[in-house]
Formats: sequence, C-alpha cells, structure tokens
Amino acid sequence: MMFKSALLLLALLPGVAMAAGLDGSSMSLTWVIPFAGLLLSIALFPIFAPHFWHENFGKVAAFWGALFVLPFALYAGAGPTIGVIAHAILEEYIPFILILFALYTVSGGILVWGNLHGSPKLNTGILALGTVLASLMGTTGAAMLLIRPILKANDNRVHNVHVVVFFIFLVANVGGGLTPLGDPPLFLGFLKGVDFMWTVEHMAGPVLLMSALLLAMFYAIDSYYFNKEGVLPKDKTPDSALKIYGKRNFFLLGAIIALVVMSGIWKPGVSFEVLGSHLQLQNLVRDFGLLLIGLLSLKITPAQVRAGNDFNWGPILEVAKLFAGIFIAMAPAIAILKAGPDGAMASLVKLVSYADGTPHDAMYFWMTGLLSAFLDNAPTYLVFFNLAHGDAAHMMGPMATTLLAISCGSVFMGAMSYIGNAPNFMVKAVAEDRGIKMPSFFGYMAWSVCLLLPVCVVMTMVFFHY
Repeated sequence: MMFKSALLLLALLPGVAMAAGLDGSSMSLTWVIPFAGLLLSIALFPIFAPHFWHENFGKVAAFWGALFVLPFALYAGAGPTIGVIAHAILEEYIPFILILFALYTVSGGILVWGNLHGSPKLNTGILALGTVLASLMGTTGAAMLLIRPILKANDNRVHNVHVVVFFIFLVANVGGGLTPLGDPPLFLGFLKGVDFMWTVEHMAGPVLLMSALLLAMFYAIDSYYFNKEGVLPKDKTPDSALKIYGKRNFFLLGAIIALVVMSGIWKPGVSFEVLGSHLQLQNLVRDFGLLLIGLLSLKITPAQVRAGNDFNWGPILEVAKLFAGIFIAMAPAIAILKAGPDGAMASLVKLVSYADGTPHDAMYFWMTGLLSAFLDNAPTYLVFFNLAHGDAAHMMGPMATTLLAISCGSVFMGAMSYIGNAPNFMVKAVAEDRGIKMPSFFGYMAWSVCLLLPVCVVMTMVFFHY
C-alpha cells in the first residue's frame, strides 16, 4: 500500500535535477505533501482516533517519512537519498534528540518535593522564574525542571489547562530569547558568528516586553478562573514545605551548558565526512558528552527521586518518534525555502523585501514566525538568516533590525503550535501523563491565535513598524 502511494506521488512530480541532493529551486510543492500529511495527522488523529494515535503515532510518522523517501529514491537514486537521510539524521536529528535526552534526564533527576498552593500570584511567580531560567539553562531544561512542580501546585484547581498553555508560551519559548543558550534558533545564530552579547543586548527589550504582557495576561485569566471556580475540596497533594533532592544534577546542568557553549566557541577545524554529511569535531564532542551526562545522571540519581517525579520515558519517546519523521519529511519544504526567489515559495520569499530590495523587517518577523510554528523554528531561522544576507557581521551592523526581527519571530512564534519548538510537545506529554486533558493541535492553536498573536502585533508596532 505504501509503495503504491509512493508511485502515485511520484507520477505527480515534475522532473527535477537532484543528483547532489535536494535542489529546492527545481522542486514543486508536491514534495511537501508528506510533511503536510504528517502535520495533519498530528492535528487530527488525537481528535478523531485517539486510541489508534496513542498506539501507532510512531508508525504514522514513519509512514509519512517513507512517503517522501520512496519517491525520491525511485527518481534520484540511492546515493542522493542516503545523503538526504544522513543529513537529516546525523547533522540535525541526533544533536537535537541528544540535547533533549540530556536535559530531560538531568532535570527529571531534580525533585522539588512538597507542594504549594496554586494561587494566581504563585503561578505567575513560577512562570516568571521559568522565563528567566529559560535563557540560562535552555527552554527544555527550564521547562522540564518546573513543569512538574507547577502541575502539582495546581492539581486541585478546577481549571488548570491555561496554566500549561502559558507555561509553553513563556518557559518553553519566549523566555529562551535572551541568550544563545536559551533557544535553538539563537544558538544557530551564535554558531554562524552572531556575538553572544549582541543577542543579550538586542533581545532584552523584546523579551522583557513580550514576557511582561503575557504574564499580565496570565495573571488576569488565572485570577478570573480562581475567583470564579475556586479549588477542589480535597487537594491531591496538600501544602507542605519545599525540599529539593537530586541536587547533584544541577552540576550536570552546568556541564550541559558548558558543552553547548564549547561547541560554539571551540573551532579546531577538524571534520569527518559520513555519507555526505560533514560532522565537525566540536559537535561530536558535545553530542558524546551530552550522552554521557544523561547516562551519568541515571546512575547517580536515587530511584526514589525519579519516582517522586513520576519520571518515565514516555514524553521523550513521543518527541523522538514524531520528530524523526518531521526532520525527514520537512526536508523538501526547507530546501524550497532555501531556494529563495528561485523556488516554488518565491511569492512568500518576496514578501520580506520592498520593491527596491531593502529588507521589510515586519515581514521578516511574521514570515519567520509563522513558518517557525510548523517547520521547527531552528532551521526556519537559518533559512531567513541566509536569505537576508548570511554574514553575521553585516547582519549585526547595517541589518541589525532585520536580524532582530528574524530572532524574535523564530523564538516567540515557536509557541504558536505544539511542533514549533521541541519543549512544547514535551510539556504537553508530561501534562497529559499527569492527567491534564490538554487541547488538541487545533485547540492549542486557538489559544495561541487568541492570546499570542495579539501580543505579536504589539511587538510589531513597537519594534518592527513600517
């Protein structure tokens, strides 16, 4: 059945010259069908076939990935196909999943024992703390560290879905905008030559304003629900003083941050070619170190600590399976975007420049942002970074406002959907594992469209006005 589907898709494709891999300038939008199918599957299956999805989401992701790979292999041959898969897995997916594995494992070994009362003031304080920590330890690290305590604090609230939604907005996305350590797009910019302190200085204003507006909005909404519906008569976890266990994992979090910074600063100029992919020594050292840190955390953390966190591999396995399919299936979409005005998305690309060729900062903000919501914000940032100019020194100088627009769009609007940034899905999975009935893919987007987009309009008016 899959083979017949692949042949049918192949028959619809125009001729393309892809001997050296994905040539986005000669690819039609038909190649994007598998990626669109995967997105629709993530959106619709949990609504209309939740049991099937829960049991088979990995197979569904593999199906859509294969629906791109098979036609490409039949047309371009085994060599280019292996090269595309190797690039997606070796250069993108493995580094992506290893840092998530390390952060998920280490943060899951830190137990905040006890419980607080989930009042609007406390919840807003935890969200503010997570927003700050996200730029210091990454959105994934901060999200995995604080999601369990805030869920426990609100487990007797009648209404608590909004707490998780704003947690995704602030801790899993916006808070990571202050430093290259915070969010993957900014780290890619750091690797491309954007100064660490440039990001801190220029992103401070947008992150502060965005965070303040969202925190104020959350406090108003949480106060409304708290005053209207109150709490359940019996608290599942009665209030008690907080204690922190597994403190040795804080040192491991520091080691993760050090490895990430090292891979951006240390440039030995040594690389290895594997199946057409260039693997740089500093990145291999980082990835191997992340794996070791995760394994070390598992060894040194008492089982009781992880049991207290209800730690299990379900959330990270869900992310690992789905994003394996996403990284492969989205390759054509990224290639077409990279082709710029020569690709099938030329009409979209042209929107980011005025008639005289000067950059349209507001459109860079919105185009980078909206595409980040569905294509993963890290590669989308890189596409528009290269489209604008590609040279970090020039981008930090004459095109500083454009670089700021690309940075803000990719970081802030990565919160628009569950797949915009990896921590989004992980937070959702942890919340559902704790019994929270999270919104569907489209249900979550209803929240983000109603609450996040208006704030983005304000950001446009303040920082990227025409």
